Amino acid sequence: MIVVLKLSASNPIKLLLIAAVLLCSASGEELRKAPNFDAKPVDQLTVAGNACGPAALLASFRFGDDPWRKVADDVPGDTERERILSIIRKEGSRLSTHLDHHIRWSRKGVNVVDLCDMANEMTLGRYLPRIEYEIFILKNREDQSELLKRVHSRLSKSLAKGLPPMISLRRFANRSGKEQGKWEIVDGHFVTVIGISKKLPRGADSFAVTYLDPWGGKRCEGVIKIPQVAFLQPGNANPDPQISPSLEADFPEAGIGKSRLGKEDLTVITVAAGIGRW
Repeated sequence: MIVVLKLSASNPIKLLLIAAVLLCSASGEELRKAPNFDAKPVDQLTVAGNACGPAALLASFRFGDDPWRKVADDVPGDTERERILSIIRKEGSRLSTHLDHHIRWSRKGVNVVDLCDMANEMTLGRYLPRIEYEIFILKNREDQSELLKRVHSRLSKSLAKGLPPMISLRRFANRSGKEQGKWEIVDGHFVTVIGISKKLPRGADSFAVTYLDPWGGKRCEGVIKIPQVAFLQPGNANPDPQISPSLEADFPEAGIGKSRLGKEDLTVITVAAGIGRW
């Protein structure tokens, strides 16, 4: 099968990513998709710019199989805005059990652990399996290829079990404009993964994903990959300064913290953690 693409120079990076996904399909590679793949994405902007966590969570349930989808259907509200606010006012307004004297959802949004707790509280009494979170940073004696396999395995497994996983993204910037300069966090964001290749080929250094960006409620294509440049301080698990402890999210459509970047800043988006059914 030959796929013919009519390309435009207006956004070549995006077109290359779309072409990569189409070529995977044309070559016969099996794609694992969310059970309710054609559902409507959730738009956090109906509420606020810091509502990505609750919006990504609602999308995860909505795009899942019937038992998970029922959780989304039962969220009170006649409009998208009302449903997101319902999650914020109920599960999001409770005190965090991980941060003393902190409400889970605030002006800064919500963290991975608290969002996972919110997800499990929304499923109470439904006899659904527990949702887990995992930090996607190099472990002891784990190399970058193994980290790539671990992340792919977790995302693929959650989709296979009927629950589209959420991933926590973080944008870092180097204000010096030099690779050896200091990298600092700019902003964070949650998205929901609804498509991924079923298998990761041996020796692969990346894999393509289809994801939902709650910022505007968009379907997007991107690539999660082993970074070519060390952009974070190495942790104890890997003291080599030339190796980054996180994977890179090559998501050209993601606007995370772009307004805070200078013209000369180097920037990268990392895959910090995931929430799903492992």
